[in-house]
Amino acid sequence: MNLTPQQRIELHGFNNLTKSLSFNMYDICYTRTKEEREAYLEYIDEQYSAERLTTILNHVSDIIGAHVLNIASQDFEPQGASVTLLVSEGPVENASNESFEESPGPLPESVVMQLDKSHITVHTYPEYHPDEGISTFRADIDVSTCGEISPLKALHYLIRSFDTDIMIMDYRVRGFTRDKNGHKLFIDHEISSIQNYIPDELIDLFDMIDVNVYQEHIFHTKCKLRNFDLNNYLFGYTKEKLNQEEIKEITESLKMEMDEIFYGKNII
Repeated sequence: MNLTPQQRIELHGFNNLTKSLSFNMYDICYTRTKEEREAYLEYIDEQYSAERLTTILNHVSDIIGAHVLNIASQDFEPQGASVTLLVSEGPVENASNESFEESPGPLPESVVMQLDKSHITVHTYPEYHPDEGISTFRADIDVSTCGEISPLKALHYLIRSFDTDIMIMDYRVRGFTRDKNGHKLFIDHEISSIQNYIPDELIDLFDMIDVNVYQEHIFHTKCKLRNFDLNNYLFGYTKEKLNQEEIKEITESLKMEMDEIFYGKNII
């Protein structure tokens, strides 16, 4: 199937394809003491409270042109939050042929798309290593749409909404729809990589790996921040307060944490 941006598939009935984007982000910090760790977790809970996460997901809903039907949100003790939005099809008059293009999606002020029944969820998981001073914050976001538009159009905004060291993204198209002649369609748009939905200026910041199963319509991309500045991983102080041995030890510990998350396995 080779579609140009001007072409649309004429369907028999409703587009029943389900398109799911799972976006996982990780923020890593070095916290030397119990007090620093507690302060970091308090900061994370404030930065990514259920209220702020609701705002982010509402913007995602705007980007994909959805009406919010219901919102369920919860801040958890001692930390973490969850938000779920149930959404339905938005106005169709703003639908765009950009739906078929492999290109980064808009930010919230530029809404040009539509979708049908869908849900958007986010869950956060702050955690820490009991002995080695590593604190890690993870956010899991899922955007699932049923209809023409791919949730990948929300990826650009999601990346800019989180301060992330590592991103792991999965996109899959499920089910089938039928064209006007009854022929089954298991995907309705061209896609070669999730990376094509990320702006170049963001791609330049990360090392990226793709693992794609094209015949199954499964796409996987993971990203690790390319440049390492220790000051970005210290909470409440800078490396000038550390000696060279401490700098070396902390740097190695942080880089190992990032590599283990990125490669999905324990290095030692």
